[in-house]
Amino acid sequence: MAAATGPRTARSEDGEVDAVQLTPHEQERLLIHVAADVAAKRRERGLKLNHPEAVALLTSHILEGARDGRTVAELMASGRKVLTRDDVMDGVPEMIPDVQVEATFPDGTKLVTVHDPIV
Repeated sequence: MAAATGPRTARSEDGEVDAVQLTPHEQERLLIHVAADVAAKRRERGLKLNHPEAVALLTSHILEGARDGRTVAELMASGRKVLTRDDVMDGVPEMIPDVQVEATFPDGTKLVTVHDPIV
């Protein structure tokens, strides 16, 4: 029998569901998406993004694109259109020469590299 790989729930002694238990990998992905959501809302308010916010937004774009079935080549190209220099604080583009994300595609896990993601 295969081991469960998705989110699990914990039950208390009275049988009530207490919480969803995520693997460290799932926790990391969730944190990325939450940070990207915060970054997107800040950008919508006209705030310039800092380094962690920019990386989160770029990473989430790649993860979601892979989930949607886009190709590595498509994500490498579209990853350069997510943010502009006007979207981020001074110096941030130079701090992110490339972004590498290990994303799950329909045919397996692949490394997506976006060079110079902020133009």
